[in-house]
Order: sequence, then C-alpha cells, then structure tokens
Amino acid sequence: MLRLLVELLAPYRRRVILALVALVVAAAAMLAVGQGLRAVIDKGFSAGDPAWLDRSLAAMVGVILVLALATYVRFYNVSWLGERVTADLRRRVFEHLLTLPPSWFEAGRTGEVITRLTADTTQIENVIGSSLSIALRNALLLVGGLALLFTTSLKLSLLTVAGVPLVVTPIIVFGRRVRTLARASQARVAALGERIDETIHEIRIVQAYGHEDADRRDFGRLVESSFDTARDRVANRARLVAAVMLLVFGAVAFILWVGGHDVLAGRLSAGELSAFVFYAALVAGSVGALSEVWGDLQRATGATERLLEILSTRPAIQAPAQARALPEPARGAIDFEGISFRYPSRPDTAALDDFNLRVAPGETVALVGPSGAGKSTVFQLLLRFYDPESGVIRIDGLPLTEADPLALRRRMALVSQEAVIFAASVADNVRYARPDASPAEVHAACAAAFADEFIARLPEGYETDLGERGVRLSGGQRQRIAIARAILAD
Repeated sequence: MLRLLVELLAPYRRRVILALVALVVAAAAMLAVGQGLRAVIDKGFSAGDPAWLDRSLAAMVGVILVLALATYVRFYNVSWLGERVTADLRRRVFEHLLTLPPSWFEAGRTGEVITRLTADTTQIENVIGSSLSIALRNALLLVGGLALLFTTSLKLSLLTVAGVPLVVTPIIVFGRRVRTLARASQARVAALGERIDETIHEIRIVQAYGHEDADRRDFGRLVESSFDTARDRVANRARLVAAVMLLVFGAVAFILWVGGHDVLAGRLSAGELSAFVFYAALVAGSVGALSEVWGDLQRATGATERLLEILSTRPAIQAPAQARALPEPARGAIDFEGISFRYPSRPDTAALDDFNLRVAPGETVALVGPSGAGKSTVFQLLLRFYDPESGVIRIDGLPLTEADPLALRRRMALVSQEAVIFAASVADNVRYARPDASPAEVHAACAAAFADEFIARLPEGYETDLGERGVRLSGGQRQRIAIARAILAD
C-alpha cells in the first residue's frame, strides 16, 4: 500500500510538502499551547502579575491563529490530494482494464470489477484525504507530547510510559481482526454489486418468469450476510477504540492523582501539573485517534490489495516488440491453417480442432453449424481476443501474432448477434467506430443500413439518447444502428 501511495503522490510532491509543513506547524502550535498554559498559571495567576497574564494570553491567541491557519492549509491540501489521487487511480485501473482480454472478464464478475473501481478507490481516498493526515498529525503530537512530558516531570512521564504496552496490545490484537473482516466486508459488498448489476440488466427476464420473489429472497440473504460481516468489523473496531480510551484516560486520571499529591507536597508547581495534564491529554487523544484511524488504514490496505490484483494482471495478448505493419492496401485474404483451441475457462473441451479455412479477397463466406460448433470462436481468434494453441492465422499473408492487435482490429467491423448499444445519442453510437467521422458520414452510414427512416422519427433525431443498452429501441432497430456503425468503420 505504501509503495502505491508514494507512486500516486509523486507527481504532486510540492503540494505534499506544503501539506506536511502545515501539519508540522499545526502540531507545533498545539504543543506550544501547553507551554502558554503553564506560563499563565505560574507567572500570571500564581505570581499575581496582570501584565504578564495579558502578555501570555495575547501570545496564546497568536499561537491559536497560527494553529487555525496551518490547519486550514493542511486540511485543504490533504483533501485535494485525496480527491486528485483517487481520480488518477480510477483512471489508471480503468485504462488497465481496457487492456485485459475477454478471458480475464470471463473468470470474474462485472459487479466485482465495478466495486473495486468505486468502493475500493473510495477507501484509499479516505486514507489519503483524511486518515493518513490524522495519523501523521497525531503521531507528531504523540512524539512532541511525550518529549514535553519528560521535560515537565520525569517521574510522572515514566509512570505514563509504563502504561504504553497496555494500550498497544489491543491495537495489535483487534487491528488484525479488523483488517481480515474489512476484506471480507468488501467482498460481500462486491457480491451485492454483482447481483444488482445482473438483475437490473436482465429485468425483462426476471419479470417475464415471475422471478421477483426469489430474487428478493436471494438479495435479502446477500444483504444480511454483508450486514453480519460489517457488524463484526464495527464491533471489533468499537472494542479497539473503547479499550484504548479506557486504558489511556484511566492512566491520565492516575497520573493526575499522583501529580496532585506532588503539587500539595511542593515537588511540582500548579502550572507544571496543568501543562503535564494538557500534554498527557494530547498524548492520550493522539493514541485514541491513532487506534481509530488504524481501522481505516486496515480497510484501505484490503482495498489496495484488491486493486493491485487488477493492476498486476498482465494481458496475455500483447503487441510484439517489433510489430510488422499490415499490408497496404488491405485486400481481405483470410487463412486459418491447422487451428486448435480451447477456452481457458473450459480446458477440457476443444472449441476448434485442426480447423482450416481460406477466404479470398472479395469473397463472402457464411459459417453454418449447431450451437457450440465454434462459429463465434473463429471470430474471437480472428480479432485476436485469444491465440490458438496450435496453427497459424493470417490476414493478407501476415500472421496475426506478428501484427499489432490494435492495427489488426481497425481492419475489421463487427456486428454481433446481440447488438451493443451504449447509453449515448444515435450519432455517438454510430460514430463509436470512427470518433472523428463527420455528421454527413454518420448520416450516409445510417442510410446505407436503412436506419435513417426510424431515426428521423425519434424525438431528437440523431441526438436522441438511446438509454442504457439501447432500451429505447426495438431489437431490429438496435441491429440497424450496429450495422451503420460497422459501415462507418469501413
């Protein structure tokens, strides 16, 4: 997680430095308040010097103003970094997802990927934009407070330090449990996302088969499972915070009792005891805050592990180091020679076995056969979504493995059995094949696909939003849009 954070924050090092400087200044100002409190009591109240009291209080007001300004600078810059880094991380994960082959998505679920891209990155945003800053601030206050405790009273400080193991132990014990439960909770949320995505996208089938009650029961079980895991995580985190608070503030009460007797015996001044209690409260509050933030850090660690799983995945289909250019002009000669292939998800079943096919330029060929014969597989291999286990596929005489996959796919236009329509306008859906195409070219492609007639009847014509997956069109109209897209690809 630290390696990923350093990598993400590196481009914004100046803002990081500014935030750190503000954090140090704010911590120093907070610690200086204790010294001001000591001076006010010992040299103002106890000595009965109004002028000294006025000067001390004025100095404290100045310190508080510095504290407020430094806190603003720290809070704004840290929050900015959290938002900026999260945006960068989401873009990075999404761009990496676009490089992964269909085989990777076959092994996973869309809802889980969406959860990793949204909920998991939000966990990291919370750490960078809040929790990490709080942890660093309280760590500085803890170190500074302990140093000033020792300079104020060695005896009381030794008693304070003796209680540290009592505080650290529950942090370690409960912290590990919180981390395990955090990862399990994120997995449950991902399962919810998968089920929601699947049900909503197939709502027509759900309702056509009257499956609503069964879906309600199944989703209810998933929700309760997610709640149970979250409840265990929250309970462990609550125990962690409660245990730390009880031990820390119990220790402060004990120190106050011992210090009070030292003041009465003349071994310690009232101002020194007040300053000691102030720093002890700072230290106690810092330890309590750190224990609470520890849970956030554990959750973010689990989220980071899940994101790193995606980022560490390397696509099996990559362009060769020295990719050869496809012959120009394109002729369209296709040659499958001795192709055998099994899908990674179905290694025991051959999708193609010693398959041979030759298509001449300008020739029209239809592949006909029963379901599962391998017709779609031929096109998956032709687009190089997969590589065959044996044999060679050539386009215009060039083996596909020697070409850049992106250049290869630009040579083809695809109209799938289930037309893919995006939640965008008619023009944007057709222009998906060529984003730089002019309106006239889009209209010509739609006319060639016999789609212009029904497009003209849409409320806003070519600018009509088609809804998610083209829900506002009939099946045949979606096919026409897909054909127009393929024609525009040329």
